[in-house]
Amino acid sequence: MTDKIKVLYIDDEDNNLNSFKASLRRDFKVITAIDAFEGLKIAETEELHVVIADQRMPGLDGVEFFEKLMKINPEPVRILLTGYSDIADVIDAINRGQVYRFIDKPWNIEQIKNAIKTAGDIYFARKELKDKNERLQKIHSEMNQFVYSLSHELRGPLMSISGVSKLAKMEAKDPSVLEYFDLIDTATDKLDEFIYKMLDFYRSTKMENKVTEIDFKEVVSQQLEIYKQKWNLEGIDIKIEVNQNTIFNSDDSKIRVILNNLFHNAVVFQKENFQDKFIQLTIDVTENIATIIVEDNGVGIEDKLINDVFNLFQRATQKNVGSGLGLYMVKESATQMGGKVQLDSTEDVGTKVTVLLPSLIPN
Repeated sequence: MTDKIKVLYIDDEDNNLNSFKASLRRDFKVITAIDAFEGLKIAETEELHVVIADQRMPGLDGVEFFEKLMKINPEPVRILLTGYSDIADVIDAINRGQVYRFIDKPWNIEQIKNAIKTAGDIYFARKELKDKNERLQKIHSEMNQFVYSLSHELRGPLMSISGVSKLAKMEAKDPSVLEYFDLIDTATDKLDEFIYKMLDFYRSTKMENKVTEIDFKEVVSQQLEIYKQKWNLEGIDIKIEVNQNTIFNSDDSKIRVILNNLFHNAVVFQKENFQDKFIQLTIDVTENIATIIVEDNGVGIEDKLINDVFNLFQRATQKNVGSGLGLYMVKESATQMGGKVQLDSTEDVGTKVTVLLPSLIPN
């Protein structure tokens, strides 16, 4: 801190003002006011670090002055001078004026100096924290725009590559050439899935809840069409049951994150060469809570991993399948909406995930 601490001192006695300024002008930048009203005018235009006011003043007393000051300029640290001990005034000053410290009159010069220096440190620490919070909010907003812009810019060319590849495969006759195009399709599908996961990750961990009315039948229908296009569901018996007869408010994006990741896990962790594969999605909605259950008869989760599957990048199996993000995003999304997640899984038998979500108050 290179600049001097700027102090405003209000007192209705000229002698006290002159004495204060003469004693402290070498250490601080001192501004004085003869009454509370003059002090308020100064506070409207000056950047003040510390404000010191006498409690007993005509017109407005010290507590009343600080109460009005907080509406005009709440940043300075406030110190109250009082010539008497009255617990009621002390409590009043804390509640109404948010006073940092009390100093008894007649004040001691060293006591005042130390109080101002400490109050100045508090002011600059608060200012630094406020500046950092504002920068973080700006970064958060810019990151939000960046993620969506990046996903759009990446998916456009990616879909073009995928489309051209599919057209080329229709015309190509050489099996070796077709194999190359298959490799291109596999790579583009993996990259598209990564972008999809990246967006889900951001929605589940970085974005505040945006509460709207949820029609679960419509949400599930829309997502199921997307899943049929993205993943190979052939040979899997998909069972859907949605029971909703009441209005339910929640965050649409986060609910889709939960469904996306639970359904994706149920698909990719199916048993290979198994004849009776199934995925059961059940949603029961009451006025206050929605229960989402996704159950499958896939590979299940190994016992030694089951306690860690909600951690970031923790896979539910040691097989090289999945990103390790799915259940983490389910848990984060549910937690941000005030919900809970329950996992039941037996290795080589299947997995059942139950998500309980409370109805939220609309924005």
